[in-house]
Amino acid sequence: MPRHYRLLWSVCIGHLTNDIFSSMTPVLLTFLAAGIMPMSNIQIGLAVSMAQLLGAITQPYFGIRADRSGGRWLGTFGLAFHVGLFTLAVILAAATRHYWLMFIPIVLAPIGSGALHPVGALHSAEAVPRRSAFNMAVFFLMGQTGLALGPAIAGILLERANPDLLGQMGAAVGITYFGIQDNLNPIILLSLLSLPAIILMATSIPRHHEHHEEQNKRKAEREHGTTQKLPLFAFLVLGVIVLLRGLGQQGSVAFVPVLFEQKGWDAAAYGAITSSYWIASAVSGLVFGRLADRFDRRMVMMLSMLFSAPAFFLLPAYEGAFAFFLAIAAGGLSGGAHSLIVVMAQDLIPMRKGFASGAILGFIFATGAIGSLAIGFISDQIGLALTFQIVAVMIAVAGALSLLLPRQSRS
Repeated sequence: MPRHYRLLWSVCIGHLTNDIFSSMTPVLLTFLAAGIMPMSNIQIGLAVSMAQLLGAITQPYFGIRADRSGGRWLGTFGLAFHVGLFTLAVILAAATRHYWLMFIPIVLAPIGSGALHPVGALHSAEAVPRRSAFNMAVFFLMGQTGLALGPAIAGILLERANPDLLGQMGAAVGITYFGIQDNLNPIILLSLLSLPAIILMATSIPRHHEHHEEQNKRKAEREHGTTQKLPLFAFLVLGVIVLLRGLGQQGSVAFVPVLFEQKGWDAAAYGAITSSYWIASAVSGLVFGRLADRFDRRMVMMLSMLFSAPAFFLLPAYEGAFAFFLAIAAGGLSGGAHSLIVVMAQDLIPMRKGFASGAILGFIFATGAIGSLAIGFISDQIGLALTFQIVAVMIAVAGALSLLLPRQSRS
């Protein structure tokens, strides 16, 4: 396999592994609260929210570090740190049944995720520069796949564990002395499956000097190595786009099941329509990424969001198969802009792609978390149907603002 494709797939597989463990956290906390360590909904929400926030706000810093070093050990240890602290949280929860002892590692673990994301985004773009938008879409598709697989894997392992066999395994290493529940051992053992991804990243991401050689080469290819200035206006416009899209597209998805539950749909049906939204969002990124590598990225990003607005606007009004079609259109069209936003941020400061990736990803994740809270508050006041129509307007405005961004430079 050519070296640049090995690099691309190493960060993609690392992203897949990282996001599997990220999305397992709510399922694990629910399981712990039900049978091992009673927790209130507030305690569960606090742990999840703080973990997401730490993972988001640390990304700009790690992006700067990735620009300087290339991120071989930053990304590798980030993944190992995330999986290791997640596993430690499981052990402490089962051994002590003490919320705050579990809280510390479960909240700190996403700092490792915050280190991996800008490293992965940096090398996804640079592995094959002429296909940066498509490769970025592949990178995020692997992450979305991990987010989809994690809860199912956790549920299956916790549901089907063999207490007798696992109890013997635990006793063999002295785990039962601490009182660890037998059916948590599969989750602990699952952490070993992250080793191939960790090793692949450690051997594929460029070393410090290799990264600098490549960066110097790219810099020399630019016009006389002119000093690069941060385009503040363009970043401000991109920030407003992320804010509007995050509050709308990411914030509203948590209420898609609520919208259809209020219409009388059963859990299987509103679960399916929510899944269709996410699947379309992930897969469409590949299509829009390919288009953005061939045409003006601003136009592609604008059209993806503008065309999604009618789907959001009409979604509360329809039932049956057409509702599924609207959910797929809303998720797919608006979700297709995700990787493009990251690539556009990198285009603004092409010699500091790690920082650009970390800053924009941290902002995306933070606005998504705030969006869910904002949508919940607004919908309590005016109803979900009208709220989704407001979302449609916000996303349309975000799309229109894309034209204020500068045209990208081709690497």
